[in-house]
Amino acid sequence: MRNATGFRTRHLNDGAIAPVAAGMAPAMDDGGRPPLRRVSVDAYDAHIMRMLQADGRMSNADLAQAVGLSPAATSERLRRLQDEGFVLGFEAVLNPDKLAQGMLAFAEVSLQYGGLAVALAFKAAVKARQEIMECHEITGDFDYLIKARVPDITAYRELIAQVVWSLPAVRHVRTFVVLEEIKNTARIPI
Repeated sequence: MRNATGFRTRHLNDGAIAPVAAGMAPAMDDGGRPPLRRVSVDAYDAHIMRMLQADGRMSNADLAQAVGLSPAATSERLRRLQDEGFVLGFEAVLNPDKLAQGMLAFAEVSLQYGGLAVALAFKAAVKARQEIMECHEITGDFDYLIKARVPDITAYRELIAQVVWSLPAVRHVRTFVVLEEIKNTARIPI
């Protein structure tokens, strides 16, 4: 579609219109979705998200009472927050010690330059292992920061050998074993 000035446009999820260069498809993220845009939320939405971060199992009736809206309005707002990608899901927080996964380690990983194929192989190897809780490509002296939870140092050594050192382009790995978790949260300040 073209706007009044003759530029091609496309409708965004929120009803806004964004320009699109002629002959080009809109940009998509890794999941084939349009990239998320930073959008402001009102005080009710922010309150709903804060409450759900504190207790993701809160009933809609309790949530509505806490934010001062009707249950129907609260349910509609939560559905919209999920549809728009503000609320990605709900998870239980488990005790790793009770599940014999008490060792937490971070690893800095540096790769030799090997192009896109090396980076993709590394990312695929990391994604395939459930012990690796997080992996971030970062700036600085190394390329990736891995957070892994395992039963003990032997399991960690096996994980690093199977995932990291098995790739031909790994230049360096530096591990930090956590002695004490001082703060551990996934809550985003809103």
